[in-house]
Amino acid sequence: MRTIGMSFLPDVKVPCEACRGARFNPETLAVTWRGKSIGDVLQMEVDEAVEFFATMQNISHPLQLLRDVGLGYLTLGQPSPTLSGGEAQRIKLVTELSKVRDDITRRGQKAPHTLYVLDEPTVGLHMADVEKLIRVLHRLVDGGHSVVVIEHDLDVVAEADWIIDLGPDGGSAGGKVVAAAPPEDVVRLGTHTGKVLQPVLERA
Repeated sequence: MRTIGMSFLPDVKVPCEACRGARFNPETLAVTWRGKSIGDVLQMEVDEAVEFFATMQNISHPLQLLRDVGLGYLTLGQPSPTLSGGEAQRIKLVTELSKVRDDITRRGQKAPHTLYVLDEPTVGLHMADVEKLIRVLHRLVDGGHSVVVIEHDLDVVAEADWIIDLGPDGGSAGGKVVAAAPPEDVVRLGTHTGKVLQPVLERA
């Protein structure tokens, strides 16, 4: 894209006249694999790319992880400044999951213990994608890692091994640890979180 300065008006972005927004010169775009150029590949959504690269494990595995954390709708060439904070966190999570797999593949042993701290990674996620993210977080814990999640989504809270509940109320009336226990014990303590968490645990 080319940026045209408009003096006192916001800048305008228009496709490059040479490549029409495809990012590469005609000689590069003339090279195709399975009927697609690099420009076509960068316009693919992750969901489509998983199938397209299914036979290439080194490419399909991280793409599948992106799908697992609910990012199947992103295009491969999407500029990073257009990502939300939650999307950027989940991409970093996928990067870490890929490293864990690479370490195991290279050394034939468990990757070193890592502490992951995530700040509301479910923001903007559909309920089905929240479930996928929960499975990914369990995968990290099952691999011997520690995951600390700051979260308001009750489905995620209900899956925690340990909850640190701050209260007793919000704003200036909060900020104290009112419970530090497994989800079932937080329910028994009757904190605000425990009360709203109870029906979620009963449903599980």
